[in-house]
Amino acid sequence: MNTLPILRLKKNEDRRLRAGHVWIYSNEIDTSVTPIKSLQPGTEVFIESHDKKLLGIAYANPKSLITARLFSHNRNDRLDLNFFITKIKSALVLRERLYTKPFYRLVFGESDALPGVVIDRFDTVFAIQINTAGMELKKEILIDALRNVIPEITAILFRNDSSSRQYEGLESYIAAGFGEPPEEIDIEENDTLFKAPLWTGQKTGWFYDHRLNRSRLKEYVKEQRVLDVFSYLGAWGIQAAKIGAKEVVCLDSSALSSTWIPKNATLNHVENKISVITEDAFEGLKKLALANEIFSVIILDPPAFIKKQKDMKEGLLAYQRINELALKLLSPNGILISCSCSMHMNDDEFLQTIRKASLKSHTQLQILERGHQAPDHPVHIAIPETNYLKMIIARKD
Repeated sequence: MNTLPILRLKKNEDRRLRAGHVWIYSNEIDTSVTPIKSLQPGTEVFIESHDKKLLGIAYANPKSLITARLFSHNRNDRLDLNFFITKIKSALVLRERLYTKPFYRLVFGESDALPGVVIDRFDTVFAIQINTAGMELKKEILIDALRNVIPEITAILFRNDSSSRQYEGLESYIAAGFGEPPEEIDIEENDTLFKAPLWTGQKTGWFYDHRLNRSRLKEYVKEQRVLDVFSYLGAWGIQAAKIGAKEVVCLDSSALSSTWIPKNATLNHVENKISVITEDAFEGLKKLALANEIFSVIILDPPAFIKKQKDMKEGLLAYQRINELALKLLSPNGILISCSCSMHMNDDEFLQTIRKASLKSHTQLQILERGHQAPDHPVHIAIPETNYLKMIIARKD
């Protein structure tokens, strides 16, 4: 087995890795002993503690704040075809245990021992998002491994347009990786059918992470008037209508929503229950309040208001404001379903923003349920950053 360059850590900087984390930051590396600037982005390296004990194998990128990501503790592992096949097979075993139909997140980065890679499955069509230089170098091997494990694949699309790629010095692009990826894909979630834009939709085209949370709608929306805010393609709203909501108003700023929500409503025979408002969420909620509109169920599923640690103060205020606006539109005994996908905000901080919103709106709330990301987005026990999704279901007293 070929030897690899060595990155040696400073004294005591190995504690996080020994606790199970896989990220190595630039300030943790002893550059006086192992310079990193000469390394090409994506180079595979041995990681050693300050006393030269092997900690694992990683790929490195001197351009990134997260300078290296551990992918194995076995000194003989390399990012080759066999490695990817092994990891994808393991990920597939879990998903096939969880789901009877082929619609799920197949690979969730570090949680599935493939740091920097996300793979979503839409039956025989797959979307891959690569966010690191190390995995970008291996994308052809990744495709070969995926086709080896799942030979029925008809098309693969690279959705490599995430903003996080800029921190790795990578270009942004969307391109076919295999076959001819279609413009739109079919999805089934919780016995509801959807079509989604594969090439032009958000992220990989669909958000599987709320699958279990959306399944809880059945306990709350029957015969109710529902407002679905940040509705995107209508995943929440259309499932609410199909379950038995009396009326659903979808509010989203994207032109995609005005096109795809009616299409998906018709697909599920609930077009007579669905209406769409194309408007900024904050402004739209204010206008609904001025019009004296009232809803018995309000769903808030915003994008991440806290994308970086420095955004914390402003982001917490944004979560508080959006919840405050929603509570003013919620009827007595109404249900608020409030979500956050900001990994930098923990569960307690999210709860506190909702508490502050209730105080500002002079509302008493009862917490009925707390939700989490679906199990095809597993949480790595030593990487808190993989535990990002939060949901609270509350009743307005």
